[in-house]
Amino acid sequence: MNLLDQVSPFDPIVILTGAGISKESGLATFRDPDGIWAKHKIEDVATPQAFAHNPNAVLDFYNVRRAQMNDADLRPNDAHRALGALEEFWPGEVLLVTQNIDNLHARGGSQNLIHMHGELAKTRCNDCDEIIEGLGNLTTDMACPGCSAVGTLRPHVVWFGEMPLQMDRITSALSNCRLFMSIGTSGNVYPAAGFVQEARSRGAMTIELNLEKSLSASAFYEGRYGPATETVTGFVGDLKSRAAE
Repeated sequence: MNLLDQVSPFDPIVILTGAGISKESGLATFRDPDGIWAKHKIEDVATPQAFAHNPNAVLDFYNVRRAQMNDADLRPNDAHRALGALEEFWPGEVLLVTQNIDNLHARGGSQNLIHMHGELAKTRCNDCDEIIEGLGNLTTDMACPGCSAVGTLRPHVVWFGEMPLQMDRITSALSNCRLFMSIGTSGNVYPAAGFVQEARSRGAMTIELNLEKSLSASAFYEGRYGPATETVTGFVGDLKSRAAE
């Protein structure tokens, strides 16, 4: 079966991305042997309990991540830009759902974008839920611009044990898409790891573009393996040819 023969240019596409797509831009992944979770315990820096117990350590951890993201040398790579271009030339709807908290997809041109795990560049108040941009490094003595509470500001990221964002919209899109693409994700983290099964159960064609096979590889009709800058740009090129037919 040729996957692209089953897809019309007017069919909606849902794309899921993980840390693998940003690795070639220079951002560390989380689950590689030398990744972030090899150096930090999840329970110490990425849970509501950690923030309640030691907010300084949690804020310091994310302040370092934010500084890395704001490095002038950090730029979107060809894979990010290819997905931004896909949104422009594909006649059907393209929705990009990312597990990443960096801003590289937006900088690469993607606009119909859901950050299901939040955005590192933004800050949220634990008391009033206001989302604020541009505050820079966070400290425990900062007051919320919205409600004036002190010590309640946290990164606008989804921690372990919290519900990912915009799940209703994501579920609806998965139910209606004709093509589901998974890029640079290990297949370890739910609910994202279950998206391929949801899309496939509704009749979508599914493809994995990854450095190596994920834990969910058997659920995909097709897999292309190698660096994201090669696999993503190659497949988006195929879609561009399909759109021109």
